[in-house]
Amino acid sequence: MAPLAAALILSWWLVAASRAQQLPRPSLSLRPSQGVSLGDPVTLRCHLPHMAAWVWLYHEEGRSYNKGKKKEQDAAAFFFVSTLQEHAGRYWCQYRVSESAELSVESDPVELVLTDLRYPPSSISLHPEQHVGTGTNVTISCWNKDYGATFLLHKDGSSDPIQRQESSGGGTATFTLFGVTPADSGIYRCSYRPWHYAFMSSPLGDSVMLEVTPTPAPPGAELVSRGNLVVAVVRGCAAVLIFGLGVFFVIDARSLWIRRDESLGGEGI
Repeated sequence: MAPLAAALILSWWLVAASRAQQLPRPSLSLRPSQGVSLGDPVTLRCHLPHMAAWVWLYHEEGRSYNKGKKKEQDAAAFFFVSTLQEHAGRYWCQYRVSESAELSVESDPVELVLTDLRYPPSSISLHPEQHVGTGTNVTISCWNKDYGATFLLHKDGSSDPIQRQESSGGGTATFTLFGVTPADSGIYRCSYRPWHYAFMSSPLGDSVMLEVTPTPAPPGAELVSRGNLVVAVVRGCAAVLIFGLGVFFVIDARSLWIRRDESLGGEGI
């Protein structure tokens, strides 16, 4: 009896797994997506391809939330009216089609990072200072009171941190921008996340401004460039002329052979 029961359970699991692969994957989003402080409200929205489903929201520490979705809705929203430290972390969602045992695959995870205003902002410095030419390597240093943390470098206008680095001894992290271009110009700030609370963040600290100016061409560079262009044009024309002469000689030689053959043929008659 036991082998039969095991076989039935296995077959059910295989069928369920096969069906799950047929259901489109849901997606999960946060609103607001960043800048959420402890005590702020936040919404996690699971977007679903089916119009009727039962939805689960999972937290990486094992907590789960579930709710039914009305038929006319294409998403299920989970609200935290006042976020707590325990709400920070990684989430994903999954759904089941109504009146069916079919389960979807899980969505890609999203991270809810909460800003704790009790952490003092980090300090920041820039070297070389402010105005640099294209191609320069720029160093941005960030430091705190040696909490043991992961530092993140932010640029105004970018939704995500552009670099992250573990703090060295003394609570300092050094970021390097290699061979900067005018696109690297902007305002930079730092934040950090204590090692023991990976999804808790300090507020953004003071800012530094980086201005990258195009490096002027050396004297005579324009003349050299024009000279190179002239040389290239002359070489191209010479190549066309040589090719044309070659074709002319081939055609002329072929015409000569044809006339010679015709002449010899006439003598034979």
